[in-house]
Amino acid sequence: MWLPRISNTAVKALLLAQTVLLLFLVSRPAWPRPASPADSPERVHVLVLSSWRSGSSLVGQLFSQHPDVFYLMEPAWHVWTALSQGSAPALHMAVRDLVRSVFLCDMAVFDAYLPWRRNLSDLFQWAVSRALCSPPACSAFPRGAISTELVCKPLCARRPFSLVEEACRSYSHVVLKEVRFFNLQVLYPLLSDPALNLRIVHLVRDPRAVLRSREQTAKALARDNGIVLGTNGTWVEADPELRVVREVCRSHVRIAEAATLKPRPFLRGRYRLVRFEDLARAPLPEIRALYAFAGLPLTPPLESWVHNLTHGTAGPGARREAFKTTSRDALNVSQAWRHALPFAKIRRVQELCAGALELLGYRPVFSEDEQRDLTLDLVLPRGPSSFSWATARHPGP
Repeated sequence: MWLPRISNTAVKALLLAQTVLLLFLVSRPAWPRPASPADSPERVHVLVLSSWRSGSSLVGQLFSQHPDVFYLMEPAWHVWTALSQGSAPALHMAVRDLVRSVFLCDMAVFDAYLPWRRNLSDLFQWAVSRALCSPPACSAFPRGAISTELVCKPLCARRPFSLVEEACRSYSHVVLKEVRFFNLQVLYPLLSDPALNLRIVHLVRDPRAVLRSREQTAKALARDNGIVLGTNGTWVEADPELRVVREVCRSHVRIAEAATLKPRPFLRGRYRLVRFEDLARAPLPEIRALYAFAGLPLTPPLESWVHNLTHGTAGPGARREAFKTTSRDALNVSQAWRHALPFAKIRRVQELCAGALELLGYRPVFSEDEQRDLTLDLVLPRGPSSFSWATARHPGP
């Protein structure tokens, strides 16, 4: 049988190529590179589901600063910016598809929304993500350190966008914060998706406090208001009829009722409702429970960090730019509406959001005297099964 003759030169070239390849594989950085999330059932995905001005940035940071978490803040902002002539329900599918891809660390989904040549800084609010300020994305902070946006921005802004995906794949938990879902049903395909291990944190806040905060940031919310109200691309800054607040209240009721009154089997253990006021009053117990729900430990450095924030002893760069307010301030801010808003407007909000107030546990006020009386607690105690999956009523899968 005829065999081809291979010259010594060809053999040497082949051996050299193999040596170079081996050296390349050995010398690569040693960052963890797990398999595709679809092949990693232990990977946990958490969606912080909330609305504007409800304290979701604070909750997002509680996850972002954890050393096991890859976090992005409102990636669906890019969908609403690119498709601002749509309505919120019409954009639900596009938002859900983007969120699913990001959970699976498939950042090619941003091809439709970002420029072809892009860096980390093209992502909305990228610098509030500790994972994008740490290796392998950037070296502004060690992997397990608490990051700050102020330091991260100038050091990491021009890092390649491809590092977003590489960083995402190196964490056990992927957490996204979103304010652009208005019902739970649109998320059912994600909750039942075998490629995802999805858990939902539903963050709510007293609608009266939300109104006060919205009025302080009316310009920033104008485009989003227009999409919520379906104004075909027209921005809505003033909302004298409080239509957006009404829609937000309705969405919270829809989500909470779907999760607690008639839950689907795949919601078992995957939904947790959190009130901002409870978090402001007792940060550490609430954070422990939140981490336990997500399968995360509260590490001593994180506990110390939260304690310092709670007691107002954090340094000027510790988190002011990310949280916007300290936890101690949050307790005062949660009650600020009682002095800042006229009773006539409070009464109107209570009319529009009566169902949300009752379901979520907020006491209405019936006079200006009650509104101003801070000894009157307007945050009602939570019942033992008010905000959890009612296993007794729905046994079995």
